[in-house]
Amino acid sequence: MDANPVLAETIRGNWIENRHRGAYVVIDADGAIIASAGDITRPIFPRSAIKSMQALPIFAQHADNKFHHTEEELALACASHHGEDAHVATAKGLLTRLGLSVADLECGAHAPTNAAAREALRAAGEEPSALHNNCSGKHSGMLSVALAMGVPTAGYVGREHEVQRQVRAAVEAVIGEALTEGKCGTDGCSIPTFAGPLRAFAYGFARMATGKGISGELATAARRLFDAATSHPHLVAGTDHADTLLMAAFKGRLMQKVGAEGVQCGAIRDKGWGYALKCDDGNIAASQAMLAGLLLQLADPDAEQRALLEGLAHQKIKSVRGAEVGELRAVG
Repeated sequence: MDANPVLAETIRGNWIENRHRGAYVVIDADGAIIASAGDITRPIFPRSAIKSMQALPIFAQHADNKFHHTEEELALACASHHGEDAHVATAKGLLTRLGLSVADLECGAHAPTNAAAREALRAAGEEPSALHNNCSGKHSGMLSVALAMGVPTAGYVGREHEVQRQVRAAVEAVIGEALTEGKCGTDGCSIPTFAGPLRAFAYGFARMATGKGISGELATAARRLFDAATSHPHLVAGTDHADTLLMAAFKGRLMQKVGAEGVQCGAIRDKGWGYALKCDDGNIAASQAMLAGLLLQLADPDAEQRALLEGLAHQKIKSVRGAEVGELRAVG
């Protein structure tokens, strides 16, 4: 198997310190490839990059009507949030309306990703809860699906639980591929994650962006989730995160979501193109540089958007004293 191409480099001083290999594909809803590099058929775990796909059962099981999900709650269902006040309050609000509590979340607890939120929690003498977990919005949405279906909420993260069966079926429906037990693991938040070809996830985002090739119900659900996420980008990530900054700058044109281990997925909505990218060594910053280089070429950025993308494509490395000592940059 040939190695994937180098798509980003870390430069320190006048020497290349690291070379980051990866693959990407941009595709339309008819399956035509717009651009690609590397092995786009190799199965990858998409991790959190496909949370919008995993949120589709909220609509398929009519939890949105039964529990009146707000746009903010739908955005949070697609999020890897930073545990800031707005994130915690939104997840807590949905749980309260469901008649549930933080004790019903099975994602586990970790400190807020955002440093200011983390310090505020520490200063208040409080311990982080599952509400601070960056997946609490997704899990709250899954709990609403369980209640809408009339199945037990306990154990909803299990591979054989009806909620996870619905999630798997929704992902399969939009990517056009079967997800198999032979390529399955457990994500950091305890739900199943299935590996599939990189190309398939890009194809799924193109179909969600356009509604082509999927049922009318799925198309409507996808549009509502994309609209919610792009209208409330702060809820999808948080202060100064690339996903939030990019979606805010593109003003609805771009659906963008990071996944653990160097995955980036999304859609250039006005073009009807989906994309998926994987940095082979799992470096998130390198994957952001790769993504920025790709969007500079294909997303028709305006001056503001170009400036943001250039900053991500050429990330300055600084010493502890603040001196610029290198750069992580997109190449190829």
